[in-house]
Amino acid sequence: MPIARRPLLTATAAGSLLCALWFVPSANATDAPGKPQSAPAHSSATTSGTESDPALADTGSVDTSPYLFGGTLFLGVGAGFVAFSVRRARQQY
Repeated sequence: MPIARRPLLTATAAGSLLCALWFVPSANATDAPGKPQSAPAHSSATTSGTESDPALADTGSVDTSPYLFGGTLFLGVGAGFVAFSVRRARQQY
């Protein structure tokens, strides 16, 4: 009975990559890029939008077209690899 180690190796490599990408820090855009960011100390819950608070920069609306196109492309390539491997596995037996 042959042991299939390649799928296990592929799954391990994919899982390791996903775990590594989990720890990639995200970027936070602020109005004052030269100032170091610190946690603001609020004395009341009604205070918002003061100059000492770090706020996200106004960059306009988010263009999601590249993400949709790239995601669809990678999904298609992945489905093609799966179909190719299934077809190849059926030819061997």
